[in-house]
Amino acid sequence: MNIKKIIFLFLLTLSVVSCNTGKWIITESNLSSIPIDASTDAIADKDYIALLEPIKADLDSQLSQVIGYAPEAMTIKKPECLLSNFSADVYRDAASTFLGEEVNIGIVNYGGLRAEIPHGDITKRKIFELMPFENELVIVWITGSNLDDLCQFFASINGEGVSGIKMGIENGKAVDIEINGQPIDREKNYSIAVNDYLAGGNDGMIQLSMQEKRVETGKKLRDILIQHINNETQKGNQITSKLDNRIYLK
Repeated sequence: MNIKKIIFLFLLTLSVVSCNTGKWIITESNLSSIPIDASTDAIADKDYIALLEPIKADLDSQLSQVIGYAPEAMTIKKPECLLSNFSADVYRDAASTFLGEEVNIGIVNYGGLRAEIPHGDITKRKIFELMPFENELVIVWITGSNLDDLCQFFASINGEGVSGIKMGIENGKAVDIEINGQPIDREKNYSIAVNDYLAGGNDGMIQLSMQEKRVETGKKLRDILIQHINNETQKGNQITSKLDNRIYLK
């Protein structure tokens, strides 16, 4: 067979294959559940468990470390609670320190608070339970007009965690909105300390994505909380919060 015939047969085969428009389809599937409990211990990789054991012991030791003391439980409850106020205040303070100037507002979403802080000793494990995600603190600037709309959204869901904002909720609407004691100015730009998830407009907070400016701190929220608690403990202070009607029902 000469080279021309070989090339011709190759091109013919390629043409037939490339013209095949058939698609793979699933004709059958089977599902089965595998319980992850004590019943799987018998098939566990003993060598792998032995390898992980010292790592687990070291991690448990670190997470069990007591870093502070709470004289009262910080629970989660709308429209305002000790835990949301505490978190929003800490993030706002951390953002202000990072910038070297006061940040106007701090915002925390209730959905991001995954555990309460009970009365008594506070361990690192508790802060990991409270903030299990890898979210970081960012600072965004939005207009007063967008901030007003954001407050209206907060009112529609019966409140979110805030610092620097005071507002009432009346018939599902935000009323008497003040920013650090002053009526909201729709023409002004306001700086807001918030996590990177919310800064993307998530959890319904689309106004936070309408940014005039944004600064990344590179600091994880969990680390910020742990550092704050450590600092207060070293000063001899207990870890406290207060209710001050920053969001209230009229």
